[in-house]
Amino acid sequence: MTREYSYSRLPRSVQGLVGVAAFIVVLQLVPLSGIVSPAYLPPFTTVAATLGQQLSDSSFWSAFGSTVQAWGLGLGIALTIGIVLGFLLGLVPVLQDFTATTIEFLRPIPSVALIPIVVLLYGTSIGSTLVLVVYASLWPILLQVLYGIRDVDPVAAETARSYRFRRGSVLANLVWPSALPYVMTGVRLSASIALVLTLTAELIIGNPGLGSAIATAQSSGAVAKMYALTLVAGLFGVLVNIGARVIERRVLAWHTSIRSEVSK
Repeated sequence: MTREYSYSRLPRSVQGLVGVAAFIVVLQLVPLSGIVSPAYLPPFTTVAATLGQQLSDSSFWSAFGSTVQAWGLGLGIALTIGIVLGFLLGLVPVLQDFTATTIEFLRPIPSVALIPIVVLLYGTSIGSTLVLVVYASLWPILLQVLYGIRDVDPVAAETARSYRFRRGSVLANLVWPSALPYVMTGVRLSASIALVLTLTAELIIGNPGLGSAIATAQSSGAVAKMYALTLVAGLFGVLVNIGARVIERRVLAWHTSIRSEVSK
């Protein structure tokens, strides 16, 4: 009991670092022990050394910049459309009724199924990546906005209606604060999905970026470089998630869920 209690007293960041260190040790020992051939899984030290070489290569930064650009632009478009459309549909029930079936039909379609279409329309330009990213990351933010509007306290809404508050005042002081936690959840989910689709498009379509560089390294037999670039993609995903969490906590510092989380 004492040992379990001491572990639980460790900060989450420390626990996470311990887990990462253990994972690195496994990656180092598995190829050295012969369980997996180093030709297919180089030791972590080899991958880290290759990553260090890549950091001084201008082509690496060019690929990384292309990935960040496609991810950021696609995510920004998806968030703008999702928030505006979500509030429009949520505040006008007639529009939501007319579009509900269409949304439920389009939402389950995997974005990767659209790859042949976007390649036909846009080729290997950034436009094909943006279509996939926007399509995939639009649904989480759109649905979260709709959920947030539905979660408005009916008593508060009826009170505002009784006092004849202006629609703009109700939207700014009642609907938006109620929907904001849902919006931030949608932003966090969409940010991760946008990155996945950006890398997928680069891998399959061949758009410039980390995904394309990973595919090129794999086809040319540069295994260590392939793992190094994959590690960069994973670290970027972690940073995206951490950044979204930090923004969410700052924006929702007034919300009870964030207060209780910080107090623990």
